[in-house]
Amino acid sequence: MTFNANSPNPISFWRLWIPLVFQTVLILAVPAQAVYTYLTGKTVILQTVPIDPYELLRGYSQTLRYDISTQESLRELPGWEELPKQQQQNGNKLSLLKPGTLFHVILEAPIPTDSTGLPQAWKPVAVSIERPSNLPVNQVALKGLVQAGFIEYGLETYYIPEDQREEINADLRAAARANSNQLQQNPVQSNSNRPPQKPPVVMEIKVNERGDAVPISLWARIGRDSNQRIRNYRF
Repeated sequence: MTFNANSPNPISFWRLWIPLVFQTVLILAVPAQAVYTYLTGKTVILQTVPIDPYELLRGYSQTLRYDISTQESLRELPGWEELPKQQQQNGNKLSLLKPGTLFHVILEAPIPTDSTGLPQAWKPVAVSIERPSNLPVNQVALKGLVQAGFIEYGLETYYIPEDQREEINADLRAAARANSNQLQQNPVQSNSNRPPQKPPVVMEIKVNERGDAVPISLWARIGRDSNQRIRNYRF
């Protein structure tokens, strides 16, 4: 079909093409934002929460949670009281964030060490409904969204190349088993007065100036004692 600029009905042509162009821009904007974040973002390490060794990779994707994925982990931070809360019910004194709330978690880099182990996770130091504009160079603001039961950062599901899937599965199971065996052999570490042992798995991400993030790679500590080794899987 040939378009004639002098056609008596040019409006019909634009009604057809404008929505198509708009949809194409939207489709391309998502990978463009990811590439922008990858190229310009700051590298940050997130600590994962315990992994079930029998519920790891399903198909081509993996779902992870982090130590900042629960409201309990952020409740004592500066700025929590200013975040929107939902109405308390049944006399519950524990305030919960309103679902759908967008806010920022301020993460601070750890003090550098000479350790050759896993990369050290960044620690949450504050929360803010507005994106901070003048953070120190050792801090970033990561955007989070309150969902039912968890806080999501767009980093919960990532996709694994087929040739790496089984290898990662095997290594993560080994890491989880080693972590479990260590607790069983050292029951004092399981004492309720001690903080829970962190899983030997961390996520490397990039965070841009708007608080958006993309996953870069997964780090896992495999084995025990002198047989320990660090594995890195890039996405």
